[in-house]
Amino acid sequence: MELTTSAIYGAIAIILLCRYIQRRSKSIAAAKSPPEAGGAWPILGHIHLMSDGPFPKLPHINLGAQADKYGPAFTIRLGVRRVLVVSSWELAKELYTKHDVAILSRPMVRAFKHLGNDFVQFGVTPYGPYWREIRKLVHVEMLSSRRVELMTHVRLSELGHTIKELYRAWQDSKDPSGQLPVEMKQCIGELNLNIILSLVVGKRFYGDTPEANHCRRLMRKVFSYLGVFVVADVLPYLGWLDFGGLEKKMKDCAEEVDALLGKWVDDHRCDPVVYSSKDFEPRDFTDVVLSLVDKTDFKADYDVDTIIKSIIMALISGGTDTQSVMLVWSLSLLLNNRDVLKKAQEELDNKVGREKLVVESDIKNLDYLQAIAKEAFRLYPAAPFGGPREFSEDCVVGGYHIPKGTWLIVNIWKLQRDPTVWSDPTEFNPERFLTKHKDIGMKGTDFELIPFSAGRRICPAADFGIQMVHLGLARFLQAFDFWTPSDELVDMTESAGITNAKATPLNVVIKPRLPSHLY
Repeated sequence: MELTTSAIYGAIAIILLCRYIQRRSKSIAAAKSPPEAGGAWPILGHIHLMSDGPFPKLPHINLGAQADKYGPAFTIRLGVRRVLVVSSWELAKELYTKHDVAILSRPMVRAFKHLGNDFVQFGVTPYGPYWREIRKLVHVEMLSSRRVELMTHVRLSELGHTIKELYRAWQDSKDPSGQLPVEMKQCIGELNLNIILSLVVGKRFYGDTPEANHCRRLMRKVFSYLGVFVVADVLPYLGWLDFGGLEKKMKDCAEEVDALLGKWVDDHRCDPVVYSSKDFEPRDFTDVVLSLVDKTDFKADYDVDTIIKSIIMALISGGTDTQSVMLVWSLSLLLNNRDVLKKAQEELDNKVGREKLVVESDIKNLDYLQAIAKEAFRLYPAAPFGGPREFSEDCVVGGYHIPKGTWLIVNIWKLQRDPTVWSDPTEFNPERFLTKHKDIGMKGTDFELIPFSAGRRICPAADFGIQMVHLGLARFLQAFDFWTPSDELVDMTESAGITNAKATPLNVVIKPRLPSHLY
């Protein structure tokens, strides 16, 4: 009797599965293909839209203009690759919920291969058991709320050092009116690099030393190359050609990075901190990695040293550039909107005062400052495309049939300027996040605002990045008054790359606004 019942249930399950597959196959077969953008070049397709070559605009702006013509879902061709471009929050929600598993992998492009330790690095590794294990380790042991809180002193220390150095420079070099010219883009870049290096490997680089310059140069090269397609990515049959020697440059850069990371890891191994109990207090994330990697089954045959170095590099590259980019854009927007800057400083004076330095526990009371950060993330998301994806199976998205192997670009920059969601979408208006949109967050659950992407492959450092922008902006605005030379407007031109950094320096004039003993 039991056998008969089991057989019946088994037959029912098979029938239901067959019907599901049949319905899904019919649905896919009935779905039409999305429109393809016009203007494709022979062989190369739309590759001209993905560079600032013959066109004066950047890829996210070019593809945003195409969305105005062809709708929120259209395709382009990059050589032999078909790419779906999505520019609406509704389709983004569908992708990151209904089809999230199908889009968890990255395209296996040369930059990810050479600079991602042959796809071992968790930011670019294919979806599978290894990705799940490495993601869990990074999220729970390194980027959890508790771990980030334990490292608060590092952020405060580095911010304090930077502000103190600016104050000393003001004391030494201020002009007769009590003002000092400063280039803030470089200042913020060095601040964030030191914060991330301190957190990850316990290193700080101040001044013009050979080691500091070498590290800065390497990081700039990595960020630059990660945003570049090589010819073989879109025309595989030309893989034997290395046009411009780009792949060789990537490989050389990767070797330099590997040597530098190897030295830092060896230094930690010579002076280990043992992970023995809940009282374990690491000096930095490298201590955590070394203590846990040998105990973790990554379900992959990767070399342990490669895994260690790939985790460290992913944390450095993922945290340094994006935070710098967002702090620079936030300050630039404020300088072009002086009334907002003044209101932010008034909030700091009222909620924190000028007799103590703002700390992280104060941020929750600074509603206007948080609104400013949200508006900056909306207008100038650090990663306008959020990282490319690849469909691992056939899907129907927005009624369109998307074949397996199609690449996916979600144009976050365009999505977050949707006029049906945001009134005056190109205007800087933090007040929108105090009224109509006050409940919209940035952590991937409100798809109208996804600067860190969404779904299971959302940036694992989203919380850390938001906190760093909040605290950095609060400290700078509390410590100094800011102007531009001759009160000119800040140039808001963006640059090409995996992040949309400000293309030109951020030249400002500063003057202290706190009692001298606080510096």
